[in-house]
Formats: sequence, C-alpha cells, structure tokens
Amino acid sequence: MLQVNELSKRYGETIALDCATISLNAGEIHTILGENGSGKSTLVKLLSGIIAPDTGDILLSGADIAGATPSAFQAQGFATVFQEVLVAPDRNVVDNILLGCDGLLKRRIPRSQRAEIAGSALSQFAVTDVGLDELAGHLPLAAQQLVVIARALVRKPKILVLDEATAALDFADREAVFELMRKLAGDGCLVIFITHRMDEVMSLSDRVTVLRSGKVVTTLPREKLNPDELLSLMAPEMIGAAS
Repeated sequence: MLQVNELSKRYGETIALDCATISLNAGEIHTILGENGSGKSTLVKLLSGIIAPDTGDILLSGADIAGATPSAFQAQGFATVFQEVLVAPDRNVVDNILLGCDGLLKRRIPRSQRAEIAGSALSQFAVTDVGLDELAGHLPLAAQQLVVIARALVRKPKILVLDEATAALDFADREAVFELMRKLAGDGCLVIFITHRMDEVMSLSDRVTVLRSGKVVTTLPREKLNPDELLSLMAPEMIGAAS
C-alpha cells in the first residue's frame, strides 16, 4: 500500500533520515521504533507533508506523493496524530474535532450534524467523558489528546499515523485506543505507530521497523519480535555497556 523508497532528509550537517526504505501494508499495525534522534519524527513529518524529502520517493499504491502538501496527503487518506497535543484552545470540542473538515467560506458539515459527528468519533474509543461544548483549552491534557485522535478518525483515514499519541492518556483510554487500532487494522487501515514503550511494541505490532541514526536497521514480523533483540538493534552501545 505504502512504500518509502530511499528517503533522505538533511538539516545542514545533520542527517535526519538516510536512504530509508520501508514497505507498509494495508491492514497492519506497523511500529516504528528507535531512540531520540533516530529519524522517527522526521519520517512522520515526511508522511504528513509537513516537510519534503531531499531525495527519495513516497509511493502510495505506486504513485509518488513525496513533497505533496499536508492537505494533499489528507486527501489521499492520511491522518496524523502528532506527539504534541494540537488544539485550538478558544474553540469548543466539536469545532476542534471538525477542524479542517470545512471549506474556507462555508461549512461542509451542517450545524445540525456537527455535534453528532464529533460525538460519534469520540465514542469509538474514549472512556473518559469529554464535554462537546467545553473549550478545548480548558480540558486536561489527556482529554485534549482524545479530541485530537477523534479529529483524525472523523477523516476516516486509510493510513493513520500515531506519533507517541497515547503517552498522555490514562490506562483505560490508552487501552481503548489500542483496541481501536486493532479494529482499524482489521478493517484494512494501515496504522503506523511510533512508540518507545516495549510492552506496546510487543502487544500491538504486526511488524516493527527499527531506526538508528537515521537509517533503517531492519523490519521484523510479529513472530520474530524479541525485546532484548529490539533493544540491541536500537542501541547496541547500551547493550555492550551493560554487559
């Protein structure tokens, strides 16, 4: 479904991503694993259209979309939940969930349907009750992240990118999001999951791609996942120091 082919990005002398090649399939939870500085955030930004690669291709069903705008990525079925919780603090929960769904001059979603659509998106996974009329800026951080995840779901994504998106959630909501991820993948969605928690990697991943210093080290299927091996692939110097 999605092929990242020889993708590279440099910031001055810093190589953030170096000839990364990854194949990602519809209907799977594909985890991207790596330490800080491994290239995970750069990959997320490239797959969201926020930045353009210096070299390489992003092929969606064979068509190259590298360097397209964020709106073009969204039009192709991408939705990204970033590590940073991004809300419009002075607008209510309904408006935050539907951000980007309306045109510049008129609402595409009628006023009479907005609360129902926003509430339906939240009800797919949120355990914590989030008031639809609440200003997003008045909500706790965890509730704000639920709003952002609901915003991604409203788009009915074909490819959902979750960048440490569950880090701010409590246990019940986090488990509910994990169940949602499994359901989406079962329905044919490609879920790209960025996390640093090994328990999440082991319980959720259909495949894992390990990044280190901007390079793809390997991609492993679920049946070959081993926590100690994954740690050694991420940071072999740490394993060597410990031994």
